[in-house]
This record gives sequence, structure tokens and C-alpha cells, in this order.
Amino acid sequence: MSFTAFDIAGSGMTAQRIKMDTIASNIANINTTRNPDGSKGVYIKKDVAFRAVLADQLSRGPSNFSNNATAGRFNPETGNYEINTGIALNEGRKYKGVEVSQIFEARDPIKTIYDPSHPDADEEGYVDLPNVNIVEEMVGMVSASKAYQANAASAENVKTMIQSAMSI
Repeated sequence: MSFTAFDIAGSGMTAQRIKMDTIASNIANINTTRNPDGSKGVYIKKDVAFRAVLADQLSRGPSNFSNNATAGRFNPETGNYEINTGIALNEGRKYKGVEVSQIFEARDPIKTIYDPSHPDADEEGYVDLPNVNIVEEMVGMVSASKAYQANAASAENVKTMIQSAMSI
């Protein structure tokens, strides 16, 4: 039995958790004007990039869409006549899930405000603040949370189907 559906859902949950952790870090540093060592420096927002994880092999099984041939054949093991329509879905690739390809610094411009009372203000009274927009971060957090929930529901549905199949 293949547990690919669990692998895909689990990888999606892991990727979305990393995205939520990154967003939480951005929100926590929304007013940070110092580096961790205490030197003057503005926090730069982090973003997450995902990529699909593919199996190392092409699908070459007896199922439809397995290759570009248009022939059919009888499978004596199953007793079925399997027809190949000549259509290759996803170019024969098998998806194994998703992963975080990188966490990178956003290119959004930093914000500058006038606040001469701020301890990190320059000679003219301007302070550089992180390029973090709380509204964008909250929308990203809700989106990542919903994607995490969808992956969890998918895994739960597969579990239910397997349990139902085993009770037949």
C-alpha cells in the first residue's frame, strides 16, 4: 500500500508551519531597529519560497496516461484491458509533496518616519523601520493557517478512506 497522500499532506503541513514561523518572526520584529548584537540596523522582512518535490522516476505503470503510446493491452494479473489514451499528465512526473526551497529577505523598501525622540533617530530626526506591513503579514498568516488545515483535513480523509476499505 502506498502512503504517498500522507507524505504529500505532511510535507505541505511542514512547509506551511515554516511559513507561519517566518511570519511570526516578521511580526515580532515589526519595530526592530537594532541588530541582535545591539548595533544599529533595521530588521529586513523574510519571505518563504516553496517548490514541488518530484519522484526520481517517471511513471511507467500499466495505468492510463502512463506514456505517450496509444495502444491498449490486456493485463492478465488484474484481468482488465488497459487503454492508453496517448495523453501524458504532468509529463509523467510523480509528485511527492512540497518543500521550502528558501527563506529570503524581501526587497520591499524600508520605512522611514520622522521621530526625533526615538533613540535610533539620525541627526535630522528620521528613523528607519523594518519593511514589515502588519496587514500583509496577517493575511499571509491566515492563508498559511488555512493551507495547513486543508493538508490536515486531506490526511484525515485519506485515513478515513483506508479505514473504510479495510472494513470491507
